[in-house]
Amino acid sequence: MSVMDSIFQKAIANPQRVAFPEVEEEKILLAAKESLDRGICKPVLVGKKSEILKYAETAKVDISGMQIFDCEEEAQLDQLIENYIAVNTMNSAKTMKRKSKDSLYVALMLEEIGEVDATFAGMSHTTGDVILAGQMVVGLQEGVTTVSSVGIANIPGYNGSEGELLVIGDSAVCANPSSEDLASIAISACDTAKSLLGWDPRCALVSFSTTGSAEHELIDKVISAVKIANEIRPDYKIDGEFQLDAAISPAVAAKKVNRPSEVAGKANIIIWPDLNVGNIGVKLLQQFAHADAYGPVLQGFKKVVCDCSRSAPVSELVGNIAISVVRAQKG
Repeated sequence: MSVMDSIFQKAIANPQRVAFPEVEEEKILLAAKESLDRGICKPVLVGKKSEILKYAETAKVDISGMQIFDCEEEAQLDQLIENYIAVNTMNSAKTMKRKSKDSLYVALMLEEIGEVDATFAGMSHTTGDVILAGQMVVGLQEGVTTVSSVGIANIPGYNGSEGELLVIGDSAVCANPSSEDLASIAISACDTAKSLLGWDPRCALVSFSTTGSAEHELIDKVISAVKIANEIRPDYKIDGEFQLDAAISPAVAAKKVNRPSEVAGKANIIIWPDLNVGNIGVKLLQQFAHADAYGPVLQGFKKVVCDCSRSAPVSELVGNIAISVVRAQKG
């Protein structure tokens, strides 16, 4: 069974309510419909009902089994804002009323008060739009300083601690993370791997040095990040700094790592030191190892916020919806 087959099974076993604020996008409607038909999620379409019905008719998508949150109903919208500011005092009613002109913010308010379990966007909103809205309306997890992403690499012929699978991050969002940011990325990646895949996370922060084999300020940043992560989440196995081979190969770790480690040689999560390495690393895996890379999965928010690719086909959108559902199940 592939990793995505397993994720689909988990989603169908416990479908969650997913808000779709980009109802003007045909692919979103098609993906929501397929997800409903397959039992992956319970779609909640967020927008003006008159427009939702028009878009669905144009796209020839039957939305009869989907819930609609009608942003044209002023009383309903005002009640949502009132309920939202009761649980999130950082934003005023006036501010949220203004922001509610964008259905993404309405969807996120619904999520914050528990009316939906995840928000799925990114087709007509940029990644930056989604991140800014998520930070404002939902906020970050305690102890997390930055939004980041992870991907699940399925690497043919790789025989790691989880078979052919390896979680990698951040390859898409955080360009030049500080030590605090790297620690946050590592902690969030452990949360994601545990909730999505059911793993016991073993997270390695990689560099061009293994436990002091070289000296440089770039290495110091990684060493500091490991210390911060261990202070915040001592329950997680987070270690480094390791070169990539020392992180994933038991034989190399036995030679290079001169201290006890629960991670060295058997890491199932790799945290890149910056986005240069992350972007190049994932593309090397795809081009030379012919790996499938699922994601990126946004992480660091208090609740599940998904940013999809605008070029993604409906099948990929449905896969990302299933990932969001499984992540939301932990709540």
